[in-house]
Amino acid sequence: MVNIHWVDIIIVIISVVFTLGAGFYFANRQKSSDQYFSGSKTIPAWAIGISIFATLISSVTFLAYPAAAYKSNWILLVQGLMVPIVLVGLIWVIVPLFRKVIRLSTYEYFERRFSPFARMYSSIAFILTHFSKMGTVLYLVSLALATLTGIDVTTFILCLTAIIIILTLLGGMEAVIWMDVIQGFLLIGGGLLCIGVLLFSSEKGAGFMLNEAVSMKKIDFGPYDFSFSELTFWVLVINGAFYALQKYGTDQTIVQRYLAAKNDKDAKKAAYIGVLASVPVWALFMLIGSLLFVFYNSGGVVLPDGMTSDQVFTYFIGTELPVGAVGLVLAALIAAAVSSLDSDMNCLAAIGVEDFYQRLNPNCTDKQRLIVGRLLVLFAGVSMSGVALLYAAWSGQGVLGVVFKLYAIFSAGIVGIFLLGLFSKRANKQGLHVGIAVCVAFTAYAILTTTKIGDSLILDFGKYNFPHHKYMLGVYSHLIVLVVGYFASFFFKSEKVKDELTIYGYFKLKEKNQI
Repeated sequence: MVNIHWVDIIIVIISVVFTLGAGFYFANRQKSSDQYFSGSKTIPAWAIGISIFATLISSVTFLAYPAAAYKSNWILLVQGLMVPIVLVGLIWVIVPLFRKVIRLSTYEYFERRFSPFARMYSSIAFILTHFSKMGTVLYLVSLALATLTGIDVTTFILCLTAIIIILTLLGGMEAVIWMDVIQGFLLIGGGLLCIGVLLFSSEKGAGFMLNEAVSMKKIDFGPYDFSFSELTFWVLVINGAFYALQKYGTDQTIVQRYLAAKNDKDAKKAAYIGVLASVPVWALFMLIGSLLFVFYNSGGVVLPDGMTSDQVFTYFIGTELPVGAVGLVLAALIAAAVSSLDSDMNCLAAIGVEDFYQRLNPNCTDKQRLIVGRLLVLFAGVSMSGVALLYAAWSGQGVLGVVFKLYAIFSAGIVGIFLLGLFSKRANKQGLHVGIAVCVAFTAYAILTTTKIGDSLILDFGKYNFPHHKYMLGVYSHLIVLVVGYFASFFFKSEKVKDELTIYGYFKLKEKNQI
């Protein structure tokens, strides 16, 4: 614990008050469920793009990337580097597809292309994945703040939950996007501030610090062995390609922002801004970790005994940054959590209304949709807080990690569904259902044979346990749905698929000069 100066406390309080003020400012504009979930359709492309970036760069990035680079190197950045490579080739068709085909839910596309089951499967997968992620993010950022200030972690969990619920509950997607813009710049500023302090921490200058980081192999992407059993460069190249497709093609938090743009052109521009802004910021936080290693291992400053790599950045913030700078970085850390979690809560509510409430009550009014949406925001926030409090009670350990891995069994292969629907007119719902069944069985085998409770695996087949790194599991699950779903479709009669639901519809419109 370090003593936080009153100046830093005031900076953090001002940041929090400003965030809450945004929620109240936009509250009166939320007259319909469409406005609440998609904004006013007047938000400029650059703001939506920065919002996409801020959503992708969460407080986990703020804390985990420096820790990863300190402990190893920049290998985790390979996943992020694959995002622009993949998206440049597909964003031009993904954006207009969703803006034309769906009303609000990303997973409406899966129902129109395949079946209601495909929609429910993918929708529930999104809910489970983000529900577990939200609690984890809230716990980690609260733990970091508690470590710095000495205030109990539970207090931070409850306070942050209240702030995020108020912002999202009152302001809707429009408040979320504009606050993401401010929080995105705050996040970048916090990172640059830390880089500046680290680069000039040595009398020998910035060049010395960078050269030392390279010579210590802290700015490197290896190992480069072509092996899928360990975390290698090639594992993350392959995983990163599917990560890009999953985030930009099947994730409600991103797709919902496409719908907030004025037109297709602005939506595409926003997607490119989000991608191109994310990669250098990921690299920025990797560089922080590398420079931290040099700072604490070049004979000058020594870390306390027993400190782990996950704690180093937090310790640096509290002990090395000047008064005022600490407050700015803490505000950036809180901003990173808010910008990620407010998006998740709004999008979870949108999915709940669009995929479940309206299906159960098809004659509901727009006012009812708006009320239910706000109730779901509240429920998502309380649930998120509950998960974080359980983590705190169990010191980050316990059955939650196992539960979330079991969730993954029933949320695998979403990118496979998307690619199958987009590129194949032959694929049908029966074939897809077979592919999903095989995928769930395979994912269950892989997770259960690699997950331990205590010292024992949940399921142990000896040498027949899943042999590859966990990052490859996601890749295999998508490929299984894609390949099995495609070939299984030949055993069933297919109905004619509308061109607008596939990539071929884009080419037809292109030929007619309609896009």
